[in-house]
Amino acid sequence: MIDLPFLSIDSASRHVSLNARDPQFYSDPNRTYAALHAHAPTFYWEEQKQWYFTGYDHVNALLRDRRFGRQILHVATREEIGLPEPAAHTRHFDKAEEHSLLEIEPPEHTRLRTLVNRAFVSRHVEKMTSEIADLANRLIDAFEADGKTELLTSFADIIPVTMIARMIGIPEDMGPQLLKWSHDYVGMYMFKRTRADEEAADRSAKEFADYVRSVIAERRAEPRDDLLSHMIHTEHKGQFLTEDELISTTIVLLNAGHEATVHQIGNSVRVILESGLDPAQMFADEKATERTVEETLRICAPVHIFERWCIEPTEIDGVSLKRGDKVGLILAAANLDPVKFPEPLTFRPERNEGANLSFGAGIHFCIGAPLARLELNIVLPLLFKRLPGLKLAETPKVKDVYHFHGLERLDLTW
Repeated sequence: MIDLPFLSIDSASRHVSLNARDPQFYSDPNRTYAALHAHAPTFYWEEQKQWYFTGYDHVNALLRDRRFGRQILHVATREEIGLPEPAAHTRHFDKAEEHSLLEIEPPEHTRLRTLVNRAFVSRHVEKMTSEIADLANRLIDAFEADGKTELLTSFADIIPVTMIARMIGIPEDMGPQLLKWSHDYVGMYMFKRTRADEEAADRSAKEFADYVRSVIAERRAEPRDDLLSHMIHTEHKGQFLTEDELISTTIVLLNAGHEATVHQIGNSVRVILESGLDPAQMFADEKATERTVEETLRICAPVHIFERWCIEPTEIDGVSLKRGDKVGLILAAANLDPVKFPEPLTFRPERNEGANLSFGAGIHFCIGAPLARLELNIVLPLLFKRLPGLKLAETPKVKDVYHFHGLERLDLTW
């Protein structure tokens, strides 16, 4: 018996009707994922008109399977797969995405990622440890004496965008503008998107690209010890990143480098406080902290779905797929597969049952994952150490932004 009014599952046909806009769903999607694991871990989502996979092994394998990719037009025409022409009102967004690491496949992806990784190597993420701790402490200093705060605006919004801006070489005072552009930009990936969302994303994509182009010109004239300068001047087999590639890459790094982490700081603090467990034990040492962070990523991932095109005909879990079919991989549900994680809906900071899939896997594994993990491993222990007695002032409200997962606000007292 499935006691969820927004969900119906026909186990025989594996067809599912699920309203992703229902607050009962997006406020607590884990209950739905548990029902799907029990009745139809691979299913056809009628509202989205495509097949989805929730099993850990299937999702993990499909993320690495070269028969599936982020692109399809390198092997098929729009006419062949019935794909409409690009919309005129999203042309600036499409241009910004043209060379995105998230959207391209080998050999272009291999070349681009190699160049970006080489630039990253020149400025190791670990070097930022003291800067992250210093920034977190300064922010806590500003509200510690108040005995209360809204954590997203006073803390979670600020740290990831400040650190990725520093890393790339964008002035920190651009932080609020970067957040606005990023929020508009990722609106293109939400299930609820409207024409107004698309137009906002397109405007912000144009402004974002124009701004990045101006910074690139400055760095070409006067290189600095920052990621953007390194990307401009790093070569691989005699090749450099083009102007358009630099713009796409910088935008994806700024978005990936902070958007999910903002959500995850809030998600993590909430799940820790609601667990009723002792934070001192969770953050007793480095290993305990790492496991706690991974468990929060497992049980309340910030990004729930990655999609892939089927590049060649194949069959997965009894589902026949043809070239041009699109499939959804529900990372957050894979993290709750009871075959992989016993008692998956229970928050257990000591878990050690294998890697979660919150950052993906394979060649498109999130390039911002090391920075996100570092930030979480530093700022979460600091918060709970600096603010003993931390508790929720009221039940947090989840944003209507599925398939992202984050809070509207997080009001805390101590």
